[in-house]
Amino acid sequence: MRRLRKVKIVATLGPSSNTYEMIRTLHEAGADVFRLNMSHGSHEDITKLHRAIRQVEKDLDSPIAILADLQGPKLRVGEFANGEEELEWGETFRLDLDETPGDHKRVHLPHPEIFQALGVGAHLLVNDGKIRLRVEECGEDFANCVVEAGGTISNRKGVNVPDVVLPLAALSDKDRKDLEFVAALGVDWLALSFVQRPEDVEEARKLCDGRAAILSKIEKPSAVKSFDRILEASDGIMVARGDLGVEMPVQAVPPIQKRLIRKCRTAGKPVIVATQMLESMIESPMPTRAEVSDVATAIYEGTDAIMLSAESAAGDYPVEAVTTMNNVAIGVENDPTYTEILEASRHIERTTVADGIVAAAREIAETANIKVICCFTSSGNTPALVARERPRVPIIAMTSLRGTARRLSLTWGTNCVMTGELERFKQAVVNAARAARAQGYAGTEDQIVVTAGVPFNMPGTTNILRVAPCDERLIFSTDPE
Repeated sequence: MRRLRKVKIVATLGPSSNTYEMIRTLHEAGADVFRLNMSHGSHEDITKLHRAIRQVEKDLDSPIAILADLQGPKLRVGEFANGEEELEWGETFRLDLDETPGDHKRVHLPHPEIFQALGVGAHLLVNDGKIRLRVEECGEDFANCVVEAGGTISNRKGVNVPDVVLPLAALSDKDRKDLEFVAALGVDWLALSFVQRPEDVEEARKLCDGRAAILSKIEKPSAVKSFDRILEASDGIMVARGDLGVEMPVQAVPPIQKRLIRKCRTAGKPVIVATQMLESMIESPMPTRAEVSDVATAIYEGTDAIMLSAESAAGDYPVEAVTTMNNVAIGVENDPTYTEILEASRHIERTTVADGIVAAAREIAETANIKVICCFTSSGNTPALVARERPRVPIIAMTSLRGTARRLSLTWGTNCVMTGELERFKQAVVNAARAARAQGYAGTEDQIVVTAGVPFNMPGTTNILRVAPCDERLIFSTDPE
């Protein structure tokens, strides 16, 4: 399905969007990737959603990526005898391993790993950062704190520990079970929560065993510090601004977002900007102007994808939210400033034959009024390298592998087209010309750029660049076999 924009849209599915009809409508409105939140819903629910997405994909003949988002370890306080308590600034409050229901002086924190990592001066944030505690004294089973920001604390509220690297794996027992389930089910991307270090990614990759691409969510200060190594270990990145904004000063998040996007672009790996992008559209058919500016900023920065969470999963206006994102993206990408920003921020170290070929493809396409760049791929690497160049013209990724086409649905600027296995380069050029015409990118009087690797169907062999006419008669009369 041809899009009139290059940035991709990720839509989370949930109670507001769990039917075939709604999923199809969301895809037609602009959703390229569907996110399955493993924090909500049973395996039976996830199976139904997966089945519906694949049916939409089949009916529309349009590759769709499925992203399964693992919950990650959840750190929470215990329960209070009265259900909740009020904490005042300057008061002392104790967290410990005593399972006795809490009161206004203390509460159970059933995570010995936190106490092992804490030091004096460290902070604990409760209820999405609304309550802030500073550690004054701590041991292996307690932490005595001073309240720096008070408020209501109640049963099972979440806890964040921003100042230390916790001795916790990114995968809980639930996550390991969910990972095996969705990998066997057949998702395309696997998002990891609570990533602190590259070793967390490596553990998930080993368990996944090549069945899905790995996307690391950057939501902790420790992940920001270790980002270069985490990026190297991952296939993609999600800038999860919700938890990141809780654990770091809010004013630090925008520059971090900008830096992470640029590093992902340089590496040629897809990056998603997520959390609260159109939050008001959970209850309103119209976004705020600030939300529109937030979405536009991420697009101007060159992100591969922008994501809807509760807006499409549980909101009253899921289709309107997707449509709004689609319209904002089209508006931004039609602004000449968008191209200027992308080209000014293009910093790529080219070291391989494939790097040189895709750079040449972009230069030729933009110099000679070429309509589209067509990439033949088995692994998806060549279209990703072309997308890294952020060309002004569209990219058609042609592959015989459905899984590759689906994964590329997350990559900036790519339109995926299924093709049969090829043995001759001339047939590849003919198929590319037909796809360019069928998708409406070019007419018979236009030219296209074709990249491929010979021998065919072998990853990592990109070694040919051809400027070809879209008129098949000219291809057959002029191209070599």
